[in-house]
Amino acid sequence: MNDRAASIPRPLPKLEGLTGHFYDCCRKGELRFQRCTNCGCFRHPPRELCAECRSFVWEWAPSTGHGTVFTYTIVERALHPAFAGATPYAAAVVEFPEGVRLLSRVIDVAPADLRIGMPVHVAFEALSETVTVPVFRFR
Repeated sequence: MNDRAASIPRPLPKLEGLTGHFYDCCRKGELRFQRCTNCGCFRHPPRELCAECRSFVWEWAPSTGHGTVFTYTIVERALHPAFAGATPYAAAVVEFPEGVRLLSRVIDVAPADLRIGMPVHVAFEALSETVTVPVFRFR
């Protein structure tokens, strides 16, 4: 990583509202998704209304953290200067049995070795004292 890229802070998610609660669970080492208590449908990203039954009643339900790579792309040229030293890296969409998908990274597999359908499980990466994000490992 060059000195300029190292001095630029990484953009971090805002810890507000429902998104803030999702990241608070991650900081505790828990992967949780919203589940409608009316119809049982899981959803992510977090939102107030169930897209299936239009209910406003929901809970934060734990996930097993096991999923598969649904799709991915290899980033060869960073779109933000803070990531310039990290290329190439893969942005992967992980699909869970609960029916939700989450955009993240698979951290222990070289980008060129990723495959659609590859089984992965959640790990957590602390980006700051307050922000921890889910990342994935090959299982």
